[in-house]
Amino acid sequence: MTKLNEIRDNAGAHKKRMRVGRGEGSGKGKTGGRGVKGQKSRSGVSLIGFEGGQMPLYMRMPKRGFNNPFAKQFAEVNMWRLEQAIAAGKLDAKKPIDAKVLIAAGVIRRAKDGVRLLGKGELKSKLDITVYSASESAKAAVEKAGGKLTITAKPKPEAPAA
Repeated sequence: MTKLNEIRDNAGAHKKRMRVGRGEGSGKGKTGGRGVKGQKSRSGVSLIGFEGGQMPLYMRMPKRGFNNPFAKQFAEVNMWRLEQAIAAGKLDAKKPIDAKVLIAAGVIRRAKDGVRLLGKGELKSKLDITVYSASESAKAAVEKAGGKLTITAKPKPEAPAA
């Protein structure tokens, strides 16, 4: 039985910090392991990516792509996933289904900016489902099964004909 006053770290578990610039006898005195003179021997120097005035590689490479800061992130749900949850008894096909019901059933983790219904898989159950948006194949599959699909996304304004 070990006593509280005998508890120690394992051997080699805690390595002591190197104290630089504490006299020649320490082995890391005088220049403190930095060599001598020059910009890199000073503190606060960052020369990462600097190529001596030559145009750096990261600036020579062409820019590519675009990240839309206004793009919406959707929680995507496929038909087969809904059918799987109904078969497992996690979703009730007779009750209306929306994002909150899908989260409670464990079909999605979070709604993000909205739920998007996709048409992969086969839907056998008649569903009353409310989502932000849906693919054309998903709309067709819900209607074919005799269900009702409600889309909450605002329709895009029609572009004027030029």
